[in-house]
Amino acid sequence: MGIRSASIYSDADKILPHAKLADESYHIGASVSSESYLNQNKIIDLAKKIGADAIHPGYGFFSENSDFIKAVEKQRIKFIGPSSKSVLLMGSKTSARKLMKQNKVPIVPGTTEPLHSVEEGLNISKDLGYPVLLKASAGGGGKGMRKINSPKEFEAAFESTQRESKKAFASEEVYLEKFIEKPRHIEVQIIADKKGNYRHLFERECSIQRRHQKIIEEAPSVFVDEKIRKKITQAAINAAKACEYFNAGTIEFLMDSKKHFYFLEMNTRLQVEHPVTELITGIDLVKEQISIAAGNKISFDQREIRMNGHAIECRIYAEDAFNNFLPSTGKIFHHHPPMGPGIRLDSGFESGSEISVYYDPLISKLICWAKDRDSVIQRMQRALFEYRIAGVVTNISFLKSVISHSKFKKGKFDINFLDEKFMNNLRKTEKDKNQDLLSDAAAIFSALIRSEFSSAYQVNSNHHNTWQEQLYE
Repeated sequence: MGIRSASIYSDADKILPHAKLADESYHIGASVSSESYLNQNKIIDLAKKIGADAIHPGYGFFSENSDFIKAVEKQRIKFIGPSSKSVLLMGSKTSARKLMKQNKVPIVPGTTEPLHSVEEGLNISKDLGYPVLLKASAGGGGKGMRKINSPKEFEAAFESTQRESKKAFASEEVYLEKFIEKPRHIEVQIIADKKGNYRHLFERECSIQRRHQKIIEEAPSVFVDEKIRKKITQAAINAAKACEYFNAGTIEFLMDSKKHFYFLEMNTRLQVEHPVTELITGIDLVKEQISIAAGNKISFDQREIRMNGHAIECRIYAEDAFNNFLPSTGKIFHHHPPMGPGIRLDSGFESGSEISVYYDPLISKLICWAKDRDSVIQRMQRALFEYRIAGVVTNISFLKSVISHSKFKKGKFDINFLDEKFMNNLRKTEKDKNQDLLSDAAAIFSALIRSEFSSAYQVNSNHHNTWQEQLYE
């Protein structure tokens, strides 16, 4: 777009690609986020000092903070996102549910006001029928949620959810929903301008989750037919209109096995998984965001948008999926991404970068596109096989197992896909595979000790190369 960009970085991020590749880059503070990326005054003062016209928040930290947006608006700097009013309205899950109900957007049965006591919660749960889901009103990202199967579990769950909510979101408010058995997580990408024009860019399937956090997303959903697509996208537009929304946003729904869908929440920002929508529509969402913030109309009509092919995104994390998804930290000394037709990699790291303890351990997003779902699964399998990262533990092997699973290939899954049984089977398979690798390694090093490597080397150069490959593997 020919716009000069400026990035900010903390102590921990000073040599990361975003700091090196921006036209201008500025140190914002210490590694601890409260002293850098969550220091509102520092960021706004810097923006004023360098003469920034606008601030794009990405999809973390201040991206859904109405106080920050209001402060930016006050300084007459454009916030590349929605208004503080819309964010405040949709930030509370209870007020959002109330607003959706008023505007005839279906919601999961439950409360639209925060619970005031255990007794009140028990009475409502009895009417809803167990199991129920207790959730933080200001929550998100899977935090502040408890499934309750019976009355005897309620008090302990209520107190622990309040504690977690206060710690994570500075609010003790919680509410109740009926627990939907085996739902799918379907979301609709919407975009709107300041002139009252609204568009949807179809749906995304986000049911493959661990700890209520998405790890694999795709567009479109194999579960959504054209009839349901029309209904759910219209509901998403209605939801956006209800809060006078503009810029990019996402309406999230739960969908049961009979394809009844219910409003879950609105993400008032760009989503991590937005690239799958970009690949099937050909629309650059960030470019559109910037244009709308500048006061322009949406650059396309609804009838112009067509779905082309299928796209899948895998989130590449520095974590040990076989050890309770424990985050891994350290320096990446080898980063070899996959390449080829239909492959896109959005990465925040490279060889020499360090995964710190301070932030989310997301290394990159691997996105593949192909003409149909079967083809894109094959392409993703190949891309994951080629992706090499050394220095930290990653979830690449785990993602290979999920993508290759027969139920995933057939599209027969819900948000419980990565259940305890699946993980236990996977750990067993991984253990067996590791045993084989250890046996191979032991044999190779035993041969080295007996000096058999020396004689094997002298046979011929081809044999030598094969032996080297075995050592490398």
